[in-house]
Amino acid sequence: MTHPFPGTPTIYVAVNNSKNLSNYNLSSIHTCISGSSPLSIEVKNQFESLTGAKLVDAYGLSEASPVTHSNPVEGVQKPGSMGLPISGTDCKIVDLVDGVTEMKTNEPGELIVKGPQVMLGYWNREEETKIALRDGWLYTGDIAYMDEDGYCFIVSRKKDVIIASGYNIYPREVEEILYEHPSVQETVVCGVPDSYRGETVKAFVLLTEDSVQVTEQELISFCRERLAHFKVPTSVEFREVLPKSTVGKILRRKLIEEELAKLNK
Repeated sequence: MTHPFPGTPTIYVAVNNSKNLSNYNLSSIHTCISGSSPLSIEVKNQFESLTGAKLVDAYGLSEASPVTHSNPVEGVQKPGSMGLPISGTDCKIVDLVDGVTEMKTNEPGELIVKGPQVMLGYWNREEETKIALRDGWLYTGDIAYMDEDGYCFIVSRKKDVIIASGYNIYPREVEEILYEHPSVQETVVCGVPDSYRGETVKAFVLLTEDSVQVTEQELISFCRERLAHFKVPTSVEFREVLPKSTVGKILRRKLIEEELAKLNK
């Protein structure tokens, strides 16, 4: 008998890096679904190679009970995509400024969704409800784009976009590159205050247990070879652990708060 397995990217990273993986029979796991935060393509490919299971990325939020999109288990899966709207769900990508104008194919904007799973509103929070729910649409706060086949790709949270020297930088793009480095187990990228650029890019990195000594400059150079110059992290901080929620989601906001606290000392 085979069973689906829902999890977070953190769980799949842990499986990928388990020293005892070969001691366990994982043949009963056929389909795995990832949610709560974007799934790195590198993590997905490694997990499927190690276990033989299918791992598909999905998307949702608490306000939508909680799933709105998923890659099909049987059918076309697009790496880096959160897939197609699930049955009974509509979605649009709209202009970040006016919140109404629909964006063209492959142009980023705010993802909005409508369906029977969408909440009625926030309990006793009328003003927040008016912002989140407009004309029956839930405004997710996520920046995404839709391709010609209707597959959606998350780019960033609106509040997580890094604006450095006037450029918009999406953390996920930098994180995907860092995950390609064989010594990087987990990473999260944040915008931190900078007196010249306004904000600059900082990466927090957890290395694999068996990694050789990796320096900050090595990772910066690795990124510089693969990213536009303004997207390259200006600093890398190595951590033994990254702050996470109870479901294993890396808390980017916590790291930003720590950086702000340092500046205010």
